[in-house]
Amino acid sequence: MPCSLTLIRLGDGPSPRLDGVLSAAVQGLPCQTVNWLTDPLDGQRILFAVPLGKGGVNPAFSSLLAFLRTHPGCLDGSVGGVLIDAPGDLYTKAAGRELVLAASMAGCAFPGRPLVEATGDLRNFTVQAKNAGCSLEKAYRLAAADLVRRVLDFAPPRQKRPNLLVLHASNRRTSNTLALWSRCRERLAEACSITEIGLRNGTLEDCGGCPYTMCLHYGEQGDCFYGGVMVQEVYPAIREADAVVLLCPNYNDALSANLTAAINRLTALYRAAPFTGKAVFAIVVSGYSGGDIVASQVVSALNMNKGFWLPARFCLLETANDAGTAVELPGIGERLNEFTENLLRQLL
Repeated sequence: MPCSLTLIRLGDGPSPRLDGVLSAAVQGLPCQTVNWLTDPLDGQRILFAVPLGKGGVNPAFSSLLAFLRTHPGCLDGSVGGVLIDAPGDLYTKAAGRELVLAASMAGCAFPGRPLVEATGDLRNFTVQAKNAGCSLEKAYRLAAADLVRRVLDFAPPRQKRPNLLVLHASNRRTSNTLALWSRCRERLAEACSITEIGLRNGTLEDCGGCPYTMCLHYGEQGDCFYGGVMVQEVYPAIREADAVVLLCPNYNDALSANLTAAINRLTALYRAAPFTGKAVFAIVVSGYSGGDIVASQVVSALNMNKGFWLPARFCLLETANDAGTAVELPGIGERLNEFTENLLRQLL
């Protein structure tokens, strides 16, 4: 375990509940509090602690986002976790995924489930409290302490020849996203084993919200009630994969319907076989703007909810509209090289 946790507590105002949870979570551990404007942040094990105001706003949090987005490399070699505390039911997840996306692009890696969020009445800890046989407040404290431990213990898995699973739902003739991936594949094929699964053709049933015990029963058998391509192709490939690469054209500022359905359907497998040792990467292409919105959906869906670990600089974000224009963007060759070299550096 690394010798010290670096705490970045955003904002000077009092937050008794958050500060009490932080004190309990780091008790007995070497812990340093730093000034992110002046102190080095690279190579650290960092816990970002964010108290939100009634409107979901914290000026220091906004300043940190701006700093991370304009200082690429400032978090190189760091591993992070995020603790958000709010007085209401809203904005905790939005703030968390914004921070994780910005920190990842600045060089920080995150273990699976790197966000602990505390809403005003702590009802979001109802299930955890029931499972642990404790109060909501105690469940919050246990979750924070567990996050600190996982941040300190996290070591990205390394493979001699990583298995990559590439998921897409695009048309090869017109997709800029697939065109960029084809250039990446040329660079990765020598070092990685690559499986591609297209989810475009045929019917992909979305998750219907089966009862927990039913979903667990099917998941333990590597199955799902709805069957189809998810059970026949995706589940076996996920089990073998060291990393999943999502190819994400921006559809109305959202992941495509088939990719969303596939992520939802991973629940059965996730309940039987956690994904903590698997990384997630993404290539996001927008026709006009909004690539960061789609990338943040990948963060919340696969890293925060499904437990894939998030490498530093996990996504390539590009803007291209007409078919074929993505591969002609100024500087695209250099950015593709940086993306593929980073992917290999994170996995090998």
